[in-house]
Amino acid sequence: MADEIFAHPRLAAIYDPLDPDRSDLHAYLDLAQQLDARRVLDIGCGTGVFALLLADRGIEVVGVDPARASIEVAKSKPRSERVRWICGDATTLPPLQVDLVTMTANVAQAIVAPDAWQRTLKGAYKALRPGGHLVFETRDPTKRAWETWNRTASHRVTGIPGVGAVENWVELVEVSGPLVTFRWHYIFATDEQRFTSDSTLRFRERQDIEVDLSAQGFVLHEVRDAPDRPGKEFVFVAQRPS
Repeated sequence: MADEIFAHPRLAAIYDPLDPDRSDLHAYLDLAQQLDARRVLDIGCGTGVFALLLADRGIEVVGVDPARASIEVAKSKPRSERVRWICGDATTLPPLQVDLVTMTANVAQAIVAPDAWQRTLKGAYKALRPGGHLVFETRDPTKRAWETWNRTASHRVTGIPGVGAVENWVELVEVSGPLVTFRWHYIFATDEQRFTSDSTLRFRERQDIEVDLSAQGFVLHEVRDAPDRPGKEFVFVAQRPS
């Protein structure tokens, strides 16, 4: 099941205004160009920001996400008809032969269960044409990013057109081995309605991911740094052999 921030219609509708800086996607756009990708599958497409950026470049895109509310937000955006939207995950895809599969932002880490992660990699492999690439990112667990996830560091009030002011912040709930659980809080000023959304991420070790990729048939070509978060993220570039 998707977290409330993605699955609840009122929260999904404010996801983009609360996180407007998507400069993290520039590296993925550049990589799609470097790989000459003409067909892309975006796993965990959310509200469709990256999928639509790809479509702006004339790329044929399939966006898949388990949160129907987020898919509906994506479909409501201008020129969204250029993207094929699927409510689901990588394990229930129709037959595809894409050049590139992406999982941006927290998508890979949000697939918490080991079996679900293996099925996702298998689904990505199956969706790729021979020679196609899989690209995704995950935080380096040694950097302990969760130590800054607290109200003091995250509290803000954002004015959203047509919605009004929304107050939000995050708090750390639990750290249990590689699993980190946190809770977002939201308060809508117009009616004082409050929401919370709990999320859990798995912080995988680099070597474990390399083993997982190999087990599903991928060849790992490179582990890059994230240009906008140097030293904090691993960006994996793997390929389905020709």
